[in-house]
Amino acid sequence: MAVPGIDAVTDETFAAEVLAADRPVLVDFTAEWCPPCRMIGPVLAEVAREEGHRLRVVQLDVDTNPEARARYGVMSMPTLMVFRGGEPVKSMVGARAKAKLLRELEDVV
Repeated sequence: MAVPGIDAVTDETFAAEVLAADRPVLVDFTAEWCPPCRMIGPVLAEVAREEGHRLRVVQLDVDTNPEARARYGVMSMPTLMVFRGGEPVKSMVGARAKAKLLRELEDVV
C-alpha cells in the first residue's frame, strides 16, 4: 500500500534504512487489507512532509516482510513504531488524527 512521499522498507533494507538512520524513524507497520492503515496514510504523508527535517517516515508491509514484524512483536495494524539510535523508543497502535500523532511524537523527536 504505497503512500506518496513515504518510502517503503523491507526485511532486507530495515537495518540500513531504520536502525542505522542518523535521525528518528517512524515505521508504519501496515498491510494492504487493513482499512485503518489506508486511513492513516494521508496523515503520515503530511507528517513526513512537515517534519522530514526531524523525522523520517517509512512503511513496512507486514505480509511481505514477516521478519521485522516478528522481531518487534507487531500484532495489530497499523502499528507505528519510532526508532532512534537503532532501538524502538515508542510504539502506537491504530489510526489517529495528525494533531494527536504529533503530540505523541513530541517526546521522541
